[in-house]
Order: sequence, then C-alpha cells, then structure tokens
Amino acid sequence: MTQNTAQYDVCAVGNAIVDVLSPCDAAFLTAQDLAPNSMQLVDAERSAALYDAMAPGVEASGGSAGNTVAGVGSFGGRAAYIGKVADDVLGQVFTHDIRAAGVHFDTPVLTGGADQGFGTGRCLINVLSDGARTMATFLGAANQLYADDIDEALIGASQIVYLEGYLFDPAPARAAFERAAAAAHKAGRKVAITLSDTFVVARWRAELLSFIEQSADIVLANEAELGALFETEDFDAAAAKLAAIVEIAAVTRGEQGSVVIKGEDRVAVAAYPVAKVIDTTGAGDQYAAGFLLGLARGLSLEEAGKLGSLAASEVIAHWGPRPMVKLADLAGEHGLRV
Repeated sequence: MTQNTAQYDVCAVGNAIVDVLSPCDAAFLTAQDLAPNSMQLVDAERSAALYDAMAPGVEASGGSAGNTVAGVGSFGGRAAYIGKVADDVLGQVFTHDIRAAGVHFDTPVLTGGADQGFGTGRCLINVLSDGARTMATFLGAANQLYADDIDEALIGASQIVYLEGYLFDPAPARAAFERAAAAAHKAGRKVAITLSDTFVVARWRAELLSFIEQSADIVLANEAELGALFETEDFDAAAAKLAAIVEIAAVTRGEQGSVVIKGEDRVAVAAYPVAKVIDTTGAGDQYAAGFLLGLARGLSLEEAGKLGSLAASEVIAHWGPRPMVKLADLAGEHGLRV
C-alpha cells in the first residue's frame, strides 16, 4: 500500500452494540433454541426474555467493528468509528468506552429512539466452558444507520475504511456501505470488509459477492465464512476464488493461524499460543485490528498477520471482546513493529 499520509489509519463503519456476556452450558442453548456458535438477530421482546433467562454476566461495549477500532487504538493507531446509538444509558456507555479507547466517534445519536423501540443495540452472548460463544443480537438504534450518517470527509481522511458484514442485514445500512466505499475510493483510500458470520453470508451471498467484486480491496473472513461464500469445503479452492476478486484477503483458521493472500503470494501465519481459551468473542475483530493497522502502516503481509494473531491471542484469554492490556506494549514484548 502507498505511504500513509492519512489522518486516521482505520475508520470503521458498524453496528454500535453493548455486549452482555454470560456463562452457559449446552442444555441452556437447547432450551433457548439457540444454534451453538452462531449469531442470530432477535427483536426487543425476545432479547428481553433471553436476558432474563441468562446467568449473571458482565456488560462490555462491543459491536464487531467497534471492537476492531478499539484494538487499533490499543496498538497506538489512529482510529475513527461511524455507528448509531440511542440517547440512553447504554448509548452513553458505548460512547464513553470507544472514546476512552482513543477512537474518534461523533456520529449523531438517535434521539427519541428508545421511545420507538430503537434503544441502543445489545448482543446477548452465552459462552460455553470451551470459550465458544452463541450470540443473539437486538440491533435497536444500530439498525438506524443511514447513508446520511456517513461523514465523507472522515472517510476520505482514513487510510483504510473497514465495513462490518453484519450491517448487510438492514437495507439502509447497505446504502451507507455504498456511500462509504465510493467516498473512500474517490479519496484514493482502501476499502476493507469482514464477512462477519456464516449466517450473514448465507442470507446475502450474491449481494456480498457483488459488493466485494465492485467495491472491496481487502476482505477478512474465517474459514467457515469463506466456505459459505463460495459454497465449498475446499479451502484452497475458495481462497483462490477470493484472491481472484480482491487485492488482499486474510482468512483465519483458529488454532491453525491464518492465511494472507495477495495475488500469487500466499503467507501462512501461525497462531500465538494461549494457555487457556476463555472466551472467543472478539477474536476475529482483534485479528482485523492488528492486520488492518499493519497494512495501513505499510508493513508486509506477514508482519500484519502477526499483529492480527497476537491481538486475537490476547482477547481469547479473557472475558470480553476488547483488549485488557495495551496491544502496543504486547507487540513490543514480542518484537513486532507497529
């Protein structure tokens, strides 16, 4: 990538969500009719009922792309965020947390949203003993992000614009994607998108492929999402198809690390060892933080992948989707430049 002269390394557009994380067992998931290790959208009534049934837990500001830019900030990167919260307590919590992470965030809040059933979004996350998480998301105000909320000047001032695949569900947000991508390319910036979830891919496969081919320069996915996108279990074949339509692709493979592809170049990046996996929430988000910041700073594919792997290893070793230590310090301890 060209030398970074932008004001921000990464600007992310995503669902502004507050996470509620609780431990559970398989029987609880069955009783609540939740598909293990999945994300499903729920309405306000279902969200309230599930919240009441869950074990005591912790609340933490989340949202996939929000987690990513918080990670960028933890690495010492310059990050910005576009997402919609309501004028309520959870909205204030989200705003405080993301700004405290060093992220620029000034998207206008949704006034009166709570009265219309559009309070700040929440994601109810039930975590099994092996760290696997099952998510039920009430989008609320996050679902009210429109094209007019895209600050084109902010987009143009960002080296990489990162789009959260979960936002493909509401049609108005897809229009916001198109506006963000157009503004980024007009300013000579790069557009990255994460596939987010196999269920998102299954719902919008054709639309996602069309958007990727026309508007994305960088794609991040995990192995399952990649397979779902091209409807195959042949990893090499799917990776080759993705590499043919984007400039750079990064695919995470859990304990097997990740594979970064650019044209004919293919780099395997090992996962950093973790003593015990506590909660996998945010693993892909933090991988994206390290990887995208590395690209924005002009690092090699391998160096960027290592930053991603390191950030992912930190976040799965504790509860919550955001780093608990300064990732810049952690990178230094492992001899990685940022």
